[in-house]
Amino acid sequence: MCCIVAGSVHDYTLMKDVFTPGSAWFEKVNLWLDLGFLGADKDYQSTQIYLPHKKPRKSKKNPNPTLTPEQKKQNRKQAATRVIVEHAIGGMKFFHCLMHRIRNHLGHFVDYFFSLSAGLWNYKIC
Repeated sequence: MCCIVAGSVHDYTLMKDVFTPGSAWFEKVNLWLDLGFLGADKDYQSTQIYLPHKKPRKSKKNPNPTLTPEQKKQNRKQAATRVIVEHAIGGMKFFHCLMHRIRNHLGHFVDYFFSLSAGLWNYKIC
């Protein structure tokens, strides 16, 4: 099923609308999320939730906040995993039918666009 929303909708807000917090949606899978999903570890149960470490805020006590080398290493490892998915989504947008508003009343028509774009992109990268 395809869920099309405006680009102005925040990712985590959309996730909470589609997948009800507290339910068992992600119990048996690992979640690789970015910092746009802060709070998902409290709202959802999962085998493992991978969130990058957030840089601490600047304050009087900590005027030069930085992440530890271990945290930076973990963030790079997570980013290397997530970038594969991000490139696949970006590659599907290469086919401009996904970037523009589709003015069609047939709901399944949008699903065809996604399926065709994913198939063509997979064919291109093989």
